[in-house]
Amino acid sequence: MRLVIASCQVDYVGRLTAHLPRANRLILVKADGSVSIHNDDRAYKPLNWMSPPCKLVEQPATDSDPARWTVTGKDGGQLVITLDEVLHDSNHELGADPGLRKDGVEAHLQELLADHPATLGEGLTLVRREYPTAIGPVDLLCRDAGGAAIAVEVKRRGEIDGVEQLTRYLELLNRDPLLAPVRGVFAAQEIKPQARVLAGDRGIECVTVDYDVLRGLDDPTARLF
Repeated sequence: MRLVIASCQVDYVGRLTAHLPRANRLILVKADGSVSIHNDDRAYKPLNWMSPPCKLVEQPATDSDPARWTVTGKDGGQLVITLDEVLHDSNHELGADPGLRKDGVEAHLQELLADHPATLGEGLTLVRREYPTAIGPVDLLCRDAGGAAIAVEVKRRGEIDGVEQLTRYLELLNRDPLLAPVRGVFAAQEIKPQARVLAGDRGIECVTVDYDVLRGLDDPTARLF
């Protein structure tokens, strides 16, 4: 991973345009090729980013012009980063990541859905739990009644970052001719409205699951309301 701290301005040109005026920011260039720009007050979420596959071209500074990075995405969109002053530039080898260990409820929810994939859609069958990709395992890989592949991301609480995570998995899985086309299902006990909107925009289906029903502790037919 490459870490660059620089005084920079950032412009995105594509289906939409966006501009970040000059300020000190952190630029991350990850091993998967992604480039993201961060400031100091948004936790983990970047101000702007380009997901892989993308191409980074670095133009060094000259006597008259500052250094400029141009990051081009697969759809032709460009992230142009103008670096007025580089304060830090370093590379770090992070090694293999063991992946996220889910908490007890989330891990059990994934296990239950693996045992009962039809909960997520009629005719779904499980191919594999923790299906490996270059950026981490997909919670569930399933097939629908027609044989099409479905990647399922399971969360206890569905938020925007979970949708982003599933989007990255889908980008990779859809490069595999043995799987493509792969569609996504975002499954959680509760899904935030913003996450539903983003999922819909990405063509990802949202499914709200009842943990107690899956565990057999609750019978919905016996409820008064």
